[in-house]
Amino acid sequence: MTRHEKIEGKLDKEIAAFFKTSKLSLRSKQVSYEKFLEDKMLIIAAIRTGIPYSLFELIQNYTPFSENDWANFLDISTKSLQRYRTSSGHHFKPIHSEKIIEMAEVTKVGLDVFGNSEKLKLWLNTPCYALGKLKPIELLKDSYGKEMVIAELNRINHGILV
Repeated sequence: MTRHEKIEGKLDKEIAAFFKTSKLSLRSKQVSYEKFLEDKMLIIAAIRTGIPYSLFELIQNYTPFSENDWANFLDISTKSLQRYRTSSGHHFKPIHSEKIIEMAEVTKVGLDVFGNSEKLKLWLNTPCYALGKLKPIELLKDSYGKEMVIAELNRINHGILV
């Protein structure tokens, strides 16, 4: 079992626990991490409730992003991230929760395209002609940039290289 498969199992359990213990109870059935990322209504509910730090930590470990990357995406300091880690039961604000889920979506698409985190990380940190010669990671701070990165990943997946 690979590192990502282990984390996926933990993510499945954490997502199920999140929806079970939150006020959401939208679904009586078990929700997996993959199904969660495909269901926009569940995503909206999670954003409005706020992603708990425990779920963020698993997502953080699943993605190819460093703590500095996360601090940049969330527009908070690494010190704040470290403080959230030590405070029990911290939930991110909706604006931060939305960005966490966006980065999870990018990671899911990227892993589907490249097959592993190391190749995805290399692509994210290499200037891309189709993205204005910027590194894809530089575009991820904004939702429009994230959409451009996902669109480029989908083009690569379908063999459409610009």
